[in-house]
Amino acid sequence: MDAAAKAEVTTLSAKTVTPTSTMMERSDVKPKAKTAFIEAVEDIVYGSTAGIVGKYIEYPFDTVKVRLQSQPDGVPLRYTGPLDCFRQSIRADGFFNGLYRGISAPLIGAALETSSLFFFERIGRETVYLSGLTPRGQDLPLSALWFTGAFSGAFTSFILTPIELVKCKIQVPDPVEGTSARRAPLKPIPVIRDIWRHEGLRGFWHGQLGTLIREAGGCAAWFGSKETTTKLLRDWNEKSATSPEELERLRAEALPLWQQAVAGASAGMSYNFLFFPADTVKSRMQTTPINTTGVVQKNRTFVEEAAVLWRTAGLKGFYRGCGITVLRSAPSSAFIFIVYDGLKKYLPMQ
Repeated sequence: MDAAAKAEVTTLSAKTVTPTSTMMERSDVKPKAKTAFIEAVEDIVYGSTAGIVGKYIEYPFDTVKVRLQSQPDGVPLRYTGPLDCFRQSIRADGFFNGLYRGISAPLIGAALETSSLFFFERIGRETVYLSGLTPRGQDLPLSALWFTGAFSGAFTSFILTPIELVKCKIQVPDPVEGTSARRAPLKPIPVIRDIWRHEGLRGFWHGQLGTLIREAGGCAAWFGSKETTTKLLRDWNEKSATSPEELERLRAEALPLWQQAVAGASAGMSYNFLFFPADTVKSRMQTTPINTTGVVQKNRTFVEEAAVLWRTAGLKGFYRGCGITVLRSAPSSAFIFIVYDGLKKYLPMQ
């Protein structure tokens, strides 16, 4: 073959191969993974939505819990138990005012809390990967997931304490001096104004240590229990597989809805039970009346408040309202995880 013929064959080959190669390159292009920004936006938006749904479910029970926790020392208890507290609250103020009083601030708080938890938990995962303890792209072990929960809760506590403070003061109005009656129901803005006027910016973080202990320990249990239960249920499902194809399908699919609810419920119950005493001390600190007399009056520290409660009520005093709190946390937490995971799966932002 002469030089001219070789050149022609080479040219034809190039024309034939080049389009095919280009098509192959285009067919290999994969959808872009979510950017860190999109992941953060999803955490905030979907976490806020899930938090609001959960708050509507749990708020009446939370109101009862705070009222049981904050009963004064040295006098007969006002409520004999959760059911009595429900009955007295509804009788005095009606169903909505008695049990949903001041829900506007907690709704904002629930949105901030839940979105912050998921947001900081993602940062916690990134921290583990950056540390080199787990190679990037590999699933984190359960021990690391308990750590990311604690990491998330610790940072979220600083956002949550002012919101919890306002919520508690609305749920348990100050007593009228010289009587057993309570003042008129409060609203968020007047409470915020009084705290700022009489205690300054620092006053909004009264009870921070209690919130930190509850959130760091509780969120380690919240995320850790959810992931642990999810793994146990997934292993249980995979053991029932009768073929390699079915096993692959089970690994690729999400858990059935009822199993997702079980995992979420176990998370909520663990969160509330394990660190309930810290929450009790925090609630007592945050329901003390605001000092408006102008006389220098030192608020009790976390340790001082815990010591007073121990002397007056013993161990039992730290668990007032624990039963109803653990029970209400099961459906609330189940809904939070189902809503959050469902939104991320069916309404992805990218």
